Amino acid sequence: MELPLVVGVDGSDPSLQAVDWAVDEAARLGLPLRLVYASLWERYEGGRPSFSTDRPSEEVMAEHIIASCGERARLRNPEVKVSSEVLPDGAVSVLLHAAHESSALVTGSRGRGEVAGMLLGSVSLTVAARATCPVIVVRGAERNRQGSFGRVVVGVGDSTEGSAALRFAFHEAEARGCALKAVRAWRRPAHEHVDSPLIADDAARAHEERASTLLTDALRDAERSHPQVEVRRQAVEGPAHKVLLDASADADLVVVGALRRHGHFGLQLGRAAHALLHHAECPVVVVPQRV
Repeated sequence: MELPLVVGVDGSDPSLQAVDWAVDEAARLGLPLRLVYASLWERYEGGRPSFSTDRPSEEVMAEHIIASCGERARLRNPEVKVSSEVLPDGAVSVLLHAAHESSALVTGSRGRGEVAGMLLGSVSLTVAARATCPVIVVRGAERNRQGSFGRVVVGVGDSTEGSAALRFAFHEAEARGCALKAVRAWRRPAHEHVDSPLIADDAARAHEERASTLLTDALRDAERSHPQVEVRRQAVEGPAHKVLLDASADADLVVVGALRRHGHFGLQLGRAAHALLHHAECPVVVVPQRV
């Protein structure tokens, strides 16, 4: 049985965008869709007298939000199997718990209670940094969210942090029938100083060629498993976070890996993933890699 695609909803505009995106994604991948709303009303109101007929406003709002999101999903694509649930806990706890039985988690870029104009909501950031499954934060311009560019971008770093992200990116490109742009950033060592422009050019060329070789090596197994995916390689000089942010401008999705070190319980995001979650111009997928 396929694990569902789980969407955290709260009635905000970003969460409604996440629902729309997730319906399309579930249809592409042939997955069921599960909508979850985190509500603490059961904890706080559970002790009210049994003879009371008044329903707490939070309960009524939770049921309205989850029902309207479910209806929205079904109207967008009646073929997608949709389930919904109100869970009595905080949003982060609900989503992290759901991650253990999800193919991926989908969230909006910020929640109902957060200030408009924020770079990224705290729930989405925390979940992306701690979840055990891929986390997709739906952000960026409408044309990026709608898949107008026909391109998935994946950041290729060291092999220890990128294999799961590469598998996800190839699978996604295959499902979308689009090209995959694999990007590796490279930089000259800070201590490398040369006086001659010709020597400097040679050194830069050597670093770029090494990055291109590492990129080809990293992609070999995934390309062999997905021969129908068109792969475009690009080795670019610059900080990885800036290179990937630039690449997100004309992408439908950008995929990065994030190390999850055993026994470490803090937020585990690299600089590139953190920057993309706050600033990317398209939806972002953070794929955990256990080490």
